[in-house]
Amino acid sequence: VNAIARYAGFGPGLVTGLADWEQLLTTAIDRVVRRHGPGGLLVIDELPYWLAHSPQIEGVLQLIYDQSRSGDGPAGGRVVLCGSALSVMNTLLSGHRALRGRAAVDLRLHPFDFRTSARHWGVEDPATALHLFATLGGSAGYRDLSPVGPPQQLADFADWVSQSVLATGQAIFSRTESEYLLRDDPKFTGSSLHYGILRAVAAGATSPAQIGAVIERDRTAFGRSLEALVEAGYLRYDQDPLWKRRPVITLVDQIVRFHNLVTVPQNDLVETGRAGQAWRNAAPSFRSRILGPQFEECARDWVRRYGPDEARLAVGTVAPTMISEGPGRPAHEVDVITVAGREVWLVGEAKATIAPVGRIELQRLDRIAGILTEQRRDASRAVRALFSTRGFRADLVRQARERGDVL
Repeated sequence: VNAIARYAGFGPGLVTGLADWEQLLTTAIDRVVRRHGPGGLLVIDELPYWLAHSPQIEGVLQLIYDQSRSGDGPAGGRVVLCGSALSVMNTLLSGHRALRGRAAVDLRLHPFDFRTSARHWGVEDPATALHLFATLGGSAGYRDLSPVGPPQQLADFADWVSQSVLATGQAIFSRTESEYLLRDDPKFTGSSLHYGILRAVAAGATSPAQIGAVIERDRTAFGRSLEALVEAGYLRYDQDPLWKRRPVITLVDQIVRFHNLVTVPQNDLVETGRAGQAWRNAAPSFRSRILGPQFEECARDWVRRYGPDEARLAVGTVAPTMISEGPGRPAHEVDVITVAGREVWLVGEAKATIAPVGRIELQRLDRIAGILTEQRRDASRAVRALFSTRGFRADLVRQARERGDVL
């Protein structure tokens, strides 16, 4: 109230006397328009917190909007509503909500991708940038929370981890941030069930059945909580492009995954200030359960974002999948596949290993393309894409040049 009064140029007593939100917001918009013209902008930040104690604000904004359109309210002005609680913001314009049909722009700000995040942190070494991205993801604000500068080479990464995400006194400590993310949403209470579901997915559960097995609950007992976490943006459903009835559930926030797979198992060491030892113990798990999956996701993201321009790739639906040769036969995991209808444009393998990739991985992709053809998928023009953190063997490079269908 006092801020609006100062902005408008009159004493706070006048505004304090306005008894309701309609008068207050109308006054604010009117002053914005008077000062900046019909295009004047009023920004309401963190709207979910306003709605938690004053849910009538939605209806008030609807009324002011309708009055403005009919000529009975402030002439002109624009209002921007912001909020970080996705469970509230995602439904703000849906169904029978008051603001349905009254928004000109509905914009969600996504985290940075791998390349942008590396530039944002100022890390030029790709391997180091991948480790950093696998730990924190692309949330821009984490750079300002980090108590030390970013690692510039892999040899620096252990010290950076020990002084930041594994340091209990820091704002970027993984437990502090993971718990804050859930409590920050007014629709959640930080219940043990929600945390249990997140832990199960972090540990590798990708379906409701697998989650139920980990938390030892029937689907009916946690189905609503699972859907709420998806709606709020903490979990994501990825549809398998070959098997429409087999969605894959994954975590959205990398720091939540890091917390559950690194910090929690090493809790005693972390809490007693021995972060260095905790990281040494957890490093193998980080490489296999965090760095590997993150590299696979980076490979898929590269196909979506950069493949068409940098490799002339045709892009349809890009996702991981499982391909079975038949009953009783082992299934093949495919890290990257691009599908459009019944046509397969790309099959790919992403290896975050300690050795260069060789011809055996290419032979595996050829076999997978053959299985897809047997299953009446058109894979005749499918590119074989190989992604590696350690480069490629010379014989594979020669064969790729000779064939022309290998990326």
